[in-house]
Amino acid sequence: MSHEDESAPSPAWGERVVTALDKRLPVSSAGRAFLRKAFPDHWSFLLGEIALYCLVVLVVTGVFLTFFFHPGMTEGPYTGSYLPLRGVRTSEAYASVLDISFDVRGGLLIRQIHHWAALVFVAAIGVHLLRIFFTGAFRRPREVNWTIGVTLFLLALLEGFCGYSLPDDLLSGTGLRTTQGIMLSIPVVGTYLAFLVFGGQFPGHEIIPRMYVAHILLLPGLLLALVVVHLGFVVYHKHTHWAAPGRTNRNVAGKPFVPQYTAKSVGLFFVVAGVLTLMAALMQINPVWSFGPYRADQVSIDAQPDWYVGFLEGALRLMPGVETDLAGHTIVWDVFLPAVVLPTLLFVVLYGYPFFERWVTGPGPEQHLCDRPRDQPTRAALGAAAVSAYAVLLLAGGQDVFTHVFKVPLEVLTYGFRTALFVLPLVAYHATKRACLGLQAADRRRLLHGRAAGEVRRNADGGYQEARTLLPAAETYRIVVRDEPRPLAHGTEAWRWFRRHRVRNALSRWYFGERVGLPVTARQRQQIDVVRAAPGEAREADDT
Repeated sequence: MSHEDESAPSPAWGERVVTALDKRLPVSSAGRAFLRKAFPDHWSFLLGEIALYCLVVLVVTGVFLTFFFHPGMTEGPYTGSYLPLRGVRTSEAYASVLDISFDVRGGLLIRQIHHWAALVFVAAIGVHLLRIFFTGAFRRPREVNWTIGVTLFLLALLEGFCGYSLPDDLLSGTGLRTTQGIMLSIPVVGTYLAFLVFGGQFPGHEIIPRMYVAHILLLPGLLLALVVVHLGFVVYHKHTHWAAPGRTNRNVAGKPFVPQYTAKSVGLFFVVAGVLTLMAALMQINPVWSFGPYRADQVSIDAQPDWYVGFLEGALRLMPGVETDLAGHTIVWDVFLPAVVLPTLLFVVLYGYPFFERWVTGPGPEQHLCDRPRDQPTRAALGAAAVSAYAVLLLAGGQDVFTHVFKVPLEVLTYGFRTALFVLPLVAYHATKRACLGLQAADRRRLLHGRAAGEVRRNADGGYQEARTLLPAAETYRIVVRDEPRPLAHGTEAWRWFRRHRVRNALSRWYFGERVGLPVTARQRQQIDVVRAAPGEAREADDT
């Protein structure tokens, strides 16, 4: 051994541990691969991150609130610092919320940050799901991750409702009473289900403690576990990205995770936290002291829940009163249909839609390029129709407020919303589909004639015409590189005795039948096929 080797310092303890682990586990190679993973930098991919950072804010503020909230239903006279309610009998839960708001330093700010973060959290998940739907990012191989995302959305709704109900004020108590009525409307098992959840007759002493356990332990645990799985699938499957030169169905272009994307993501977290703090400081939300404690003999029609369950309120208000006596059981259709069947159908459709589209599309390769909504007009039209129906139900949940503000009779608004619920989605569907086809036609004209150059030229015949220039290569690439599934016809040939797949093929013709063709040459078509080749076809595509 040389003199230089003897004088060299020995490795530190931490370095020796890392070296030993790296010899036994692929920590170094896996870490380098993950840290250099590319993330697209388009703004639409930040919607999921906003939801994630809202969840972080919810966890931090929720831990703070947990130290001061008491989920008890035992009633006693209020002795806190809010004088208008001094001496009024309140539950321990309601009194502790008042203490957090008026007696705990910074308590009201943290409580309002928590509430605003919950509203933005659910909204961010909803908009994120819409982005994935309209761009087709749920297609193979991401069907499972779409299912996880819908489950996260459902858990977020339940988590928000549990937290909204904990203060035991008049507004949340009215919502709990409505929830019990919804449970009772379920035929045969409704009564048993309500007694099981509430621990006896409403309101009882069990529901608030049970919702508290679900709110701080069960639902957050499921949310965090599914978020980890969801992000793991994102890393494994890689991000989808928009078509652009150099981007194909076999790669992903973007900033590396460290340091560029991490710096941007950390900045987004502080922006989200700062905006939520400003909202909490400047805009009051859920002033439970104004509502008072819950009493079964006090209720107001001027009461709306948080926005994410407002569509249920609207559906209940629009449904006509209908009941049926069947085999000794009363089926309350005006509660069961809008509050049980409707949300069940909503989530069945959300869970099943990727598999429905795959069924009408037929076997196909993996898809890693995002669709422009105009390129899939039927999907975009269905999404627009669903959003319009949701908007009608959400507005209908505040029909009494509209009546008071705009002096319109309540009956007129009710019948107007009922009509809009059936008419507006049809109008939205057809208008969106026509708009998408019109945009496709505009893309075709731009490919054929270029775009306006902002100049008018005089020709040899003395006339005038607008000067046009060819489209940039990036814009041409974005237009022509699109997924073009063909309507299915296999199984319905004339020579068959029995026409198999007739329903599927009819739905496929409806779904993919209308499309504006693009003026591409055979050479361009070959290049498009190379760009859209699946990862398994990479060698063949690269050789062409």
